[in-house]
Order: sequence, then structure tokens, then C-alpha cells
Amino acid sequence: MNQQHERSLRSPAPVGTDDSWIHGPLLGFDTETTGVDPRRDRLVTAALVARGPLVAGARSQRVRTWMADPGVEIPAAAAAVHGVSTERARAEGRTAPEVLEEVAGALAAAMSAGTPVVAFNGAFDLTLMESELSRHALPTVRERLGGDLGPVVDPLVLDRGVDRYRRGKRRLGDLCEVYGVSVDESLHTAEVDVIATLDVLEALVHAYPELARLGLDELVPFQASAHRRWAESFNAWLARKSPGRPGADLDWPLPAGL
Repeated sequence: MNQQHERSLRSPAPVGTDDSWIHGPLLGFDTETTGVDPRRDRLVTAALVARGPLVAGARSQRVRTWMADPGVEIPAAAAAVHGVSTERARAEGRTAPEVLEEVAGALAAAMSAGTPVVAFNGAFDLTLMESELSRHALPTVRERLGGDLGPVVDPLVLDRGVDRYRRGKRRLGDLCEVYGVSVDESLHTAEVDVIATLDVLEALVHAYPELARLGLDELVPFQASAHRRWAESFNAWLARKSPGRPGADLDWPLPAGL
């Protein structure tokens, strides 16, 4: 099953220069899966939300969603999060290779055109995609690009980079509250999560306009550095609190060795 629909929406007042990346096209991306291990778990649903360039204070928005039959049982805990059971995926989902091919092709096309792919905790979704594509003997996104993934923009990584010492959790719902983004539906459907992620990104950049002044060639290494700094701090805390528990990978947007 896949669906698509289009609409126009208002955006926050422009920040930075007129040619800033935040005013150009953006492609939001999210997945829902069979579990929390992006190297081993399987794709269940995916959503891509293409926002057009900012024109007269508004953007076009095109939403595409997919449901896949992952070919394995969907654990009850995962189904409780995203609402797709094994039975529903088998009845309504398309084959995983079909869905993966279409999603990977769209991601590669956007990246090739220089359009930022926006994903919250995007390392998870991108690692899942590359792992799933390899599992099904399909070209990875990197193979389609002939190089590294990018440009990628992750509001979670940006938030950690610009507001390092804020207390509290940083889940998508938490950042919606911090940046004043309203969400009409429950989070944890891929489409709703992507739209919220794009809204958080625009609000975050409005709050920290120095991000709008960075070029994409500067923004990507800024995020890699911010992620590494956070991961090192988190791993040091984890070593004190839970010795032996695996820490966060230092590399971004993909883990080392993938």
C-alpha cells in the first residue's frame, strides 16, 4: 500500500538570507519498524514529505506513504507504537523490496539534487534503509549516489548542538513543545512524525537564525561534530551509570563500519 496527497501551508517568517537552505526545498523522511535495532529490524512503514521552496510565505507540500510486509512477525510492542500488526502488514502491505526500491530511489534523487533530507534521529532511519537494501540485494542509497549520504539535516542533532545544557528529554514530542509546534494527531505514524519534524526544524532555525546562515557544506560537518560531542558525553555518563551497556556510535549520519 502506498498513498500520496498534496496541499499548501504557511511557514514561519523567513530567517537568514533569501537563498538560505531553509527557504529551499526540503524532503522529510521517517520510518516505522519491527523494533529498535536499525541493523537487524525491518521496515514496516515509510513516509516522505516534500516541501517546496518558500514563496510569498507559503510552501507546497506533497506527502507519500508506504506500508510494507516485512516478511517477519511484527512484535506486539512495535505494533502498539505504530499501529500496524503482522496481519495488517500481510493484508495491506506491498513486498519489502518494492517499497525499499521506491523509497531509496526518492532519497537518492533528492540528495543528488542537493535537497536536504530531514529526519529526526535520522541515523536510525538511514541505517535501517542501508541495512534493509543490502539484505534484499538492492543498491544502497550510497551506491546510488556514488558517495556519502547527504545533505542530511536532523533537528535532534541540531537541537543538541545549539542548546547543549537544556535539561529534560529530547524526543520529537518534547521538541514540539520546546519550539511551539502543535501536532494534531498522535505521534508515531510515519507521516505525522515527518510533518512534525519539518515544523520543528523551521521553528528551531527561526529560534537560532545562525543555522540559516550556514551553507549545507557547513551544516553537515556542524551536525557531525555536535553528534560526536553529545555521544562522547553520553557514553561517559553511561560508563559511570551502567558499565558494560553499549554506548552511542560516535559517527553520524551512519555508524562506523556500515
